[in-house]
Amino acid sequence: TKAWEVDTLRGHMNNVSCVMFHAKQDIIVSNSEDKSIRIWDATKRTGIQTFRREHDRFWILSAHPEMNLLAAGHDSGMIVFKLERERPAFAVSGDIIFYTKERFLRCYEFSSQRDTQVIPIRRPGSTSLNQSPKTLSYSPTENAVLICSDVDGGSYELYVIPKDSAGRGDSGQEAKRGTGGSAVFVARNRFAVLDKSSNQVLVKNLKNEIVKKSGLPFPADAIFYAGTGNLLCRAEDRVYIFDLQQRLVIGDLQTPFIKYVVWSNDMESVALLSKHAIVIASKKLVHQCTLHETIRVKSGAWDDNGVFIYTTLNHIKYCLPNGDSGIIRTLDVPIYITKVSGNTIFCLDRDGKNRAIVIDATEYVFKLSLLRKRYDHVMSMIRNSQLCGQAMIAYLQQKGFPEVALHFVKDERTRFNLALESGNIQIAVASAKEIDERDHWYRLGVEALRQGNAGIVEYAYQRTKNFERLSFLYLITGNMDKLTKMLKIAEVKNDVMGQFHNALYLGDVRERIKILENAGHLPLAYITATTHGLQDVAERLAAELGDSVPSLPEGKQPSLLMPPMPVMCGGDWPLLRVMKGIFEGGLDNVGRGTAHEEEEEVEGDWGDELDMVDVNGLANGDVTAIMEDGEVGEENEEEGGWDLEDLELPPEAETPRASVNAHSAVFVAPTPGMPVSQIWTQRSSLAAEHAAAGNFDTAMRLLNRQLGIRNFIPLRSMFLDLHTGSHTYLRAFSSAPVVSLAVERGWNESASPNVRGPPALVYNFSQMEEKLRAGYRATTAGKFTEALRLFLSILHTIPLIVVESRREVDEVKELIVIVKEYVLGLQMELKRREIRDDPVRQQELAAYFTHCNLQMPHLRLALLNAMTVCYKAKNLATAANFARRLLETNPTVENQAKMARQVLQAAERNMIDASELNYDFRNPFVVCGATYVPIYRGQKDVSCPYCSSRFVPSQEGQLCTVCDLAVVGADASGLLCSPSQVR
Repeated sequence: TKAWEVDTLRGHMNNVSCVMFHAKQDIIVSNSEDKSIRIWDATKRTGIQTFRREHDRFWILSAHPEMNLLAAGHDSGMIVFKLERERPAFAVSGDIIFYTKERFLRCYEFSSQRDTQVIPIRRPGSTSLNQSPKTLSYSPTENAVLICSDVDGGSYELYVIPKDSAGRGDSGQEAKRGTGGSAVFVARNRFAVLDKSSNQVLVKNLKNEIVKKSGLPFPADAIFYAGTGNLLCRAEDRVYIFDLQQRLVIGDLQTPFIKYVVWSNDMESVALLSKHAIVIASKKLVHQCTLHETIRVKSGAWDDNGVFIYTTLNHIKYCLPNGDSGIIRTLDVPIYITKVSGNTIFCLDRDGKNRAIVIDATEYVFKLSLLRKRYDHVMSMIRNSQLCGQAMIAYLQQKGFPEVALHFVKDERTRFNLALESGNIQIAVASAKEIDERDHWYRLGVEALRQGNAGIVEYAYQRTKNFERLSFLYLITGNMDKLTKMLKIAEVKNDVMGQFHNALYLGDVRERIKILENAGHLPLAYITATTHGLQDVAERLAAELGDSVPSLPEGKQPSLLMPPMPVMCGGDWPLLRVMKGIFEGGLDNVGRGTAHEEEEEVEGDWGDELDMVDVNGLANGDVTAIMEDGEVGEENEEEGGWDLEDLELPPEAETPRASVNAHSAVFVAPTPGMPVSQIWTQRSSLAAEHAAAGNFDTAMRLLNRQLGIRNFIPLRSMFLDLHTGSHTYLRAFSSAPVVSLAVERGWNESASPNVRGPPALVYNFSQMEEKLRAGYRATTAGKFTEALRLFLSILHTIPLIVVESRREVDEVKELIVIVKEYVLGLQMELKRREIRDDPVRQQELAAYFTHCNLQMPHLRLALLNAMTVCYKAKNLATAANFARRLLETNPTVENQAKMARQVLQAAERNMIDASELNYDFRNPFVVCGATYVPIYRGQKDVSCPYCSSRFVPSQEGQLCTVCDLAVVGADASGLLCSPSQVR
């Protein structure tokens, strides 16, 4: 064979150590001892890129057989690299995606999975690598596409796609080009380009003409779409939402270096993707959660439920709105998610091919339903899905849903632990029976005792043969009969200490003397008999003791040395009336038989497994019924246990056992009526009536929705007053519970017993008017702290009053405005008195006080005060202004008018101010309720949704400092204090 020299590639400065052809591209890769790797265009025979190292010579090259990776060995090691980025540029719009592949723009339809070639796009003019399209932006109304790349240091191309381009897509058109770091559409026919050199955003039309320039108040290096007219700008370690119309920053957030931005379908949430982190935020960049990954994050998309699905190099994962995450499946090769629809993920691979991957979304949908408290979905998924595994159980425990985890668990030990954690005693008992270990019975007894379930505590102590605890349980529940049996059991077991304890609990003095005598403690027996006045027994014991009879001291005060006799036998603690949980009831019986079977089984266990002896059959210490191991025997079972069947019942009560399960013979009690509190809450949207009914949570939700109230601490005592004031309580017998009766507003004797009126309320509008007058009097007297307390009390009470007519509603709203002005003014005056060392600030606060809407006598006093403060500080021009305003009010007190005229006369000689104040009386303003600075007309402000106090924009989201209840700037529907507003 012969070889011909076709061409020579020159450029290396030393020996060439390795050369190879690239498997997928027309390029040649070579490395050399000159410490460089060179990339050559095989068709043009020219060098297109060079990689260098400072101190290492290259010796060997190798290409990955499947992936677009190269490896090069050098003196000190090896490097692995790729020649160009493999992520296709794409943009999703509804049911279609536009993406670039090779030198064409293509369109893929998700529903039909039809892929078409749209138009050809030009190749980069530069000869260097890694300059393929980087981002793509699409305008659906104009059918236009912006393609950005790194060519020429950053450039874009604008293509308007013709309507008939759905064929072969080989009809080219001339693109409109320009330079810029980033370019995105911001409106139907407008797009924004970032000019990094001048730090400006250039807004252009589809003719590529500049129509607007906006300077950025921060150094941006990239821009992304953020809704119509808005841009999301990246500036090193922060991102900003910038409004192009108002040229304002709407929000900002500190983040790692962001590479990609993915908006949810409703544009309410955004995912910011960096190299190793994902930041989830709201549309105003309010931080929600941050997720960190050890492997590179590649892409992501939002599903219809608001869950963010993303990919790393080798996993598809999910992120819930609260930051919980997990793995959906592993990947063989990296993919770039374009859309998530139901259980299908659409994506592009590195070859530019569209793929559809079906996933199992059960796990994250289940967790999302728990997070959003959609318990009906959770129940359905429990019944129909195969959700299991230790990870899911641990997640449910961690999130406070052990009762849900119970439905996944078959292992009895785990079920027992979960049942105790969720307080489900019934399931814990069933699991303890299966396990039947002493430690589990002990833990069951502890939990049952905590819940006051005396029956289960007794059962647990019996199973563990813990007779000491059992005796004490009978003592505190007053069960003297069973305590007597415990005494006899201790006697049978020859347990002297147990006998004595039970005798002490019973107050059985003769039994205690007998025990002490049998144990050989005759002196103690004698003392016991003498102390309790049993002279016959004491004389007998004294005769036995002879000369060793102990002498007894004289008692100071005689008293009965007996435990108190129980009035009644206590049982289980009464339980609060609560709504039955969605996971209780029907689900508890899945795979566990019917409720009747369960009840019969429990009865059988209680009857058979009582470790008690027929103590009546043990005469004079006859212990023949005791087993060899010392346990009490269970012979004569019909009379054993607690003698539960030995009740002396009348003949008609002895119903055959077979009728227990006979549904025809079961007495069905009448259905109870609806509680009055429930009637009140169902009929009303007024927070005061919900609080009166005892439904504090719904009352707080109503106040939050209507008035934006977040701080409920000042309302706590009023909630309790409303609830107790709308009920009256009737005491019956000492053994019966107190009867609670509802007090209705407007009740009379002619009212129907079946018609319920609204609750009677302890707060009303006339009380507020009386407090207002008291506040006026305190203000006039200069008792500002007392006046402020009264006015704040009015503001705190108004959300919890109810009036009848629309006219009264208007009066309530007017009262809020009046009181708000006084609270703000008094707060400023008290603040002024605190800052003695800042005369300028003192004058400003005194001046602002005069601009509160006060009653005329109080306004005159405020003007007189401000005039005096400014005159003493040599601010004569400002003092003269207050003097004029005071004289314009025609003061009735001659001393006030005289002083104002004197100040005005003195100031006119020298109308200057010694110090400059942040106060311009010529320009109308309101005072910020938090910072106490003027907000002049035309300046932006935010307001409290309840008291309507005004604040500077930086206070948005903070608690209102005037009413101390609502959140500044919160969305609220408005005050609702009358039934007439909802008719």
